[in-house]
Amino acid sequence: MPGDTMSLLQSDMYTLKKGSKAPDFSLKNVDGKLVSPTDFKGKALVIIFMCNHCPYVKPKMQEIADIQKKYAPKGVVVVCISSNDVNYVEEDSFEHMQELAKKFGYTYYFYDESQDVARSYGATCTPDPFVFDRDHKLVYHGRINDAMNPDDKPKEHTLQLVLDKMLSGQKVDPWFVYSQGCSIKWKPSE
Repeated sequence: MPGDTMSLLQSDMYTLKKGSKAPDFSLKNVDGKLVSPTDFKGKALVIIFMCNHCPYVKPKMQEIADIQKKYAPKGVVVVCISSNDVNYVEEDSFEHMQELAKKFGYTYYFYDESQDVARSYGATCTPDPFVFDRDHKLVYHGRINDAMNPDDKPKEHTLQLVLDKMLSGQKVDPWFVYSQGCSIKWKPSE
């Protein structure tokens, strides 16, 4: 395998700022259909950059599924995106994404083959979540919960607290709380 598959990174707040509009994209979902954020007009968006193999993502996969189930009736769409170069880790392939989506019941799990979407959002690690309000303006960028290492047990379900605040019209503060996980596996530059 080329590169180091376990480089630990933290998310950063330098590309999108609070209030930034969600960068548009059109990506293939695990069901084969092309989907764009504009398909979810009037709905809040949770966009989570993740992958199948990351030991920092795996303990959060069920919580992501639970968030989707709990908040979908409240007008929130959960979108998972894998931007990893599949040549690094075969487990991140589109076929494995389809299997994982089926296992956890993810409605939207996109493959960012060009990696342009991860760059436009400033995603750096897996998981790297972003929350956008119904106007698709950024209200939060940060962690899913406070279990920062794979063996930690969460005491605070940060993303759910953020969604509850946003949906009740409260200010989300702080708007950035770093997440950490494996680095996104970028394709080698040509």
